[in-house]
Amino acid sequence: MATPTTRKEHDLLGDREVPAEAYYGVHTLRAVENFPITGIPISTSPELVRALASIKLAAAQANHELGLLDTRRCEAIVAACQEILDGRLHEQFVVDVIQGGAGTSTNMNANEVIANRALELLGHAKGEYQHLHPNEHVNIGQSTNDVYPSALKLATHWSLTQLVQAMGTLREAFEEKALAFADILKMGRTQLQDAVPMTLGQEFSTYAVMLGEDEQRLLEAASLICELNLGATAIGTGITSHPDYAALVMKKLVAQTGLALVTAPNLIEATQDCGAFVQLSGVLKRVAVKLSKTCNDLRLLSSGPRAGLGEINLPPMQAGSSIMPGKVNPVIPEVVNQIAYEVIGNDVTVTFAAEAGQLQLNAFEPIIAHSITKSIQHLRNGCLTLAERCVKGITANAEHTRAQVENSIGIVTALNPYIGYEHATAVAQQAHASGGSVYQIVLERGLLSREQLDAILRPDMLTRPQPLVARKL
Repeated sequence: MATPTTRKEHDLLGDREVPAEAYYGVHTLRAVENFPITGIPISTSPELVRALASIKLAAAQANHELGLLDTRRCEAIVAACQEILDGRLHEQFVVDVIQGGAGTSTNMNANEVIANRALELLGHAKGEYQHLHPNEHVNIGQSTNDVYPSALKLATHWSLTQLVQAMGTLREAFEEKALAFADILKMGRTQLQDAVPMTLGQEFSTYAVMLGEDEQRLLEAASLICELNLGATAIGTGITSHPDYAALVMKKLVAQTGLALVTAPNLIEATQDCGAFVQLSGVLKRVAVKLSKTCNDLRLLSSGPRAGLGEINLPPMQAGSSIMPGKVNPVIPEVVNQIAYEVIGNDVTVTFAAEAGQLQLNAFEPIIAHSITKSIQHLRNGCLTLAERCVKGITANAEHTRAQVENSIGIVTALNPYIGYEHATAVAQQAHASGGSVYQIVLERGLLSREQLDAILRPDMLTRPQPLVARKL
């Protein structure tokens, strides 16, 4: 007799045939059919799958301690959840990341996978829900409306840790270059015009500082998503849950994850408010904007190699043209620029989705989840790629940058305290009109001696504040 390829399951809409080998059930099957949107299943977000398993595990332990779940079922549910935490069964989380129903399909997908695996551990077949039911046992004291946002916050916290680590890797790469380029003199620019001298090391140190600032901003935003509405059930009143459930399930979840998670002081407010996600998305946008600005600088500084600024060399990663032999493009900064544009767009999506919630629930949390997940994942990958395949291989054209300083009209600013604004302006105008050097014109006009000029135009004099006494030459 052939092994059946399907099993029959039932929901409020009727009977459906579910693949026999599937751990998900009829609710997940309908969701897969209803939401053929992105083709991206929630299994592509392993942190979210792990977060769902963590919450279901903590809930089973809490409900067992409260006398609502017997030991045998509790142990089976906990074991199934632990397998998911260990990386198994993730492929069974098949619902599309963008879905209607405020995440109900995701919660049902988790309930069904956990229930069917627990049934196997108890010696029963998948779908024999009379022994252990997805809703009546796995979902005791819960609702999608507290499980889904809590799982999203937990998953986001784990993902943020990875992003901050990646930003640290990139920051360290810039710090190393700042040290290596500490003595390389170059012209600073404002509005793309020559300004005053600086060192290439000073320029690269700013990129490290910007990243370090945003690492701290992300850690601050992460603290906001440690407040969960777990125990709220449908709208925050806690209906269908035990009076002690909210506090106990949080205690179990904290013990399991090691995170400083807390129960929101007002569960009704916490169930409808997406402000923490808006705040986090704004910080992710801030990171993206500054990364993109940095990549703009890298592309400008490396432009050329003959007809651009040509101050630094980015490591060549691939041929840059199908028609121009020898051309190499700044492809790594370019891809990070594009990540930034995506993150900025994701922030707009999060903003509108958070604003669109009505009354006691926000139905649009799936798109918030997808947008934030993409932003974090892509920023993390972008930081690591930029560090490993670009920044660490950057070299400087020190002789070229020094020549630009010596030939720049901008160094007249350094002479201003010694020859006065009027003389400095006249020197600058003559240099610009004649193409001559500031250095030579100052000598010709007898404004300073060669010895004085050489002392003033030392790199250490040009690139940092100096005591007034040092100006009395």
